[in-house]
Amino acid sequence: MSTDVRNGVTPRRRPPMAPMGGARYGLVLGLVILGMLLLAGRIVTLHVFDRSFLQGQGDARTLRTESLTAHRGMITDRHGEPLAVSTPVVTLWANPQEVPDDRIQRLMLSQALGMSLDDLDARLERFAEREFMYLRRQLTPAAAQRALDLRIPGVYAQHEYKRYYPAGEVVAQLLGVTNVDDMGQEGVELAYQPYLAGTPGQRRVIKDRRGRLVRDLAMLREAQPGGDLTLAIDQRLQYMAYRELKAAVAEHDADGGVVVMMDARTGEVLAMANQPSYNPNNRAGLDPRGLRNQAIVDVFEPGSVMKPLAMAAIMESGLFDSDVVVDTSPGWMRIDRFTIRDIRNYGELDLAGILEKSSNIGMSKLVLELDDPLVPDLYRRLGFGQSTDTGFPGEAVGHLPAPVRWSRSQWAALSYGYGLSASALQLASAYTALANGGVRLSPSLLKLDEPPEGIPTIDPDVAHELLRIMERSVQPDTGGRRASVPGYRVAGKTGTVRKNSASGYEENAYRSLFAGIAPVSDPRIVTIVMIDHPRGDSYFGGAVAAPVFSRVTGSALRLLDVPPDQRVR
Repeated sequence: MSTDVRNGVTPRRRPPMAPMGGARYGLVLGLVILGMLLLAGRIVTLHVFDRSFLQGQGDARTLRTESLTAHRGMITDRHGEPLAVSTPVVTLWANPQEVPDDRIQRLMLSQALGMSLDDLDARLERFAEREFMYLRRQLTPAAAQRALDLRIPGVYAQHEYKRYYPAGEVVAQLLGVTNVDDMGQEGVELAYQPYLAGTPGQRRVIKDRRGRLVRDLAMLREAQPGGDLTLAIDQRLQYMAYRELKAAVAEHDADGGVVVMMDARTGEVLAMANQPSYNPNNRAGLDPRGLRNQAIVDVFEPGSVMKPLAMAAIMESGLFDSDVVVDTSPGWMRIDRFTIRDIRNYGELDLAGILEKSSNIGMSKLVLELDDPLVPDLYRRLGFGQSTDTGFPGEAVGHLPAPVRWSRSQWAALSYGYGLSASALQLASAYTALANGGVRLSPSLLKLDEPPEGIPTIDPDVAHELLRIMERSVQPDTGGRRASVPGYRVAGKTGTVRKNSASGYEENAYRSLFAGIAPVSDPRIVTIVMIDHPRGDSYFGGAVAAPVFSRVTGSALRLLDVPPDQRVR
């Protein structure tokens, strides 16, 4: 035994450690091996048996299939000038459950979005149980980036396109509009929605839990942009027609109006203006009346502008010589309890005089001599009471009564434009038969690659003779004199028709019309002007609609470089 001299203490000796028994050692070793086997088994299970399941679960939390917005096709005029284009915009959305409650961050976000903090809080509270809400739709990229630069959790961006209309209100009703999701809602935008919209694409990406893009994996399907659409409209003529129509409606304090200009050789619609209108780029305070394309979807009794067409049927009947004279005295006549009147007693008139003076009596007496329904039959061949097949949404077919048990008064009324209804576009199409040697052309809103064959409708000799007669109606001493165009020969017909409603014809409410063709020597354009309910002393077609025709047609002929033709004196 040794003694610790420094402390004077003799330390106790520890007994030697007994060796571990075989059973205890084996138990511990077995437990370690079992644990390792279980761990290895679990690893094998996860990597072999459960691999597909776990991979799918992981992908479901990180892999995303994103939709790629297709660029909507452009709409242009016949010369390629843009009428409707799509511009890139950014929509900001949020996951309300991720947006922090920090007042400073929310205040900065509300300012970037252009809304009050209270409004932002209220919206976040309303969608608190959801994972998606819109913050702002269709922001400019710069405005959206200002909000994204704040790097506020839960705020994300979605890239889209927004429709923009360079011509604004000038051609709004024809083009129509798209909604906030870039889907056509009216007009051409709706009629050609599948063609213009294109096909969205898809891509597969990896995103983190905050929705941020980690990696772009694969393009599943390329976005196919929509097709471009070329209209028959000439933007120069459209601007000019709209300007003149708007000025006339304002001058006469009218309810509205329409101008339709067609190419006499092809049937293409070169201009289609409507009043009232609206700005499709800013629809705040929109007047619902401005949405309607009155030239196509509205119908009315056309009145005296139908007389040249009825005269065509009378002349084709072969019952009357060109020098026949009709006595219209005393300026009125009774038919089936109804009294038909002229403005005054015109006495004896030949066929040209009946059209020039717009005599209801003369037309009625001629039509009542016919045994067959030649006038309504010709009207039907000219397209009245039928669709013009433009494909425009809401296109009106009008009304042409069937010739069953007609009274004499109904028969007579058709000859001077009452008892039927038509759209301005139908009138323009019918007048192409007079301008095109008896061949009627169906209207086309799209630019045509080549002229159509047309539909032979009126005897060519009768059509040429009527064109000559109608030219007399625009001479200096006639009611249509204000429709004349310096340097060009013009043929046309005025019309003044009483407006009707569910309760019958309205007192002191009229539509003023003028339908014309120019130049007579080689017709190029057919123009229809209708002014709805002009107020004041001037409401006749020759005083209200004819001057609009003159200005519109004169400008169009010069813009189209149509050489002046010699005026017949």
